[in-house]
Amino acid sequence: MSRPSSTLPVRSLVAALALSAAGLIAIVDREGYTDAAVVPTRNDRPTYGFGSTVREDGTPVRMGDRTTPVRALHTVQAHLAREEGQFRASLPGVALSQGEYDVYVDFLYQYGIGNWRASSMRRHLLQGEYRRACDALLLWKRAGGYDCSARIDGRPNTVCWGVWERQQQRHARCLAEQ
Repeated sequence: MSRPSSTLPVRSLVAALALSAAGLIAIVDREGYTDAAVVPTRNDRPTYGFGSTVREDGTPVRMGDRTTPVRALHTVQAHLAREEGQFRASLPGVALSQGEYDVYVDFLYQYGIGNWRASSMRRHLLQGEYRRACDALLLWKRAGGYDCSARIDGRPNTVCWGVWERQQQRHARCLAEQ
């Protein structure tokens, strides 16, 4: 939901924020659950649970691995615990709204801390360019070397359209916080 143009978002220093319960639920809902390892898009890495590419101990998920819903939630929490501190450290002095924070941690969960650190989103946030950071989400539209925003005969591609839809959703959620 968009706020009235006269209302500025309430932002806090990133160092004081953590992923909200709503943010966690949004991540696991969008990822979906699978008890057995699958390759979600062509040329991707195996994932299981709620899109986890690594087990709780940090080792890679391999085809044939299995999990349970409870273990999968623990794996998400372990993954986020490892990367959320690094995310906060990557944005010294930056203030975000809770909604913005949740959007960028959702991105972090999918793409990883290395991609986050190198991203134009991060650079824009460090410069206080919040709208440009939101727009930079749309640059992340590739998976496995494929342009997920591509349409085939006017229809969404069947390779990784969901990746593109998720980026558009993140972008819309981010803009709603501006």
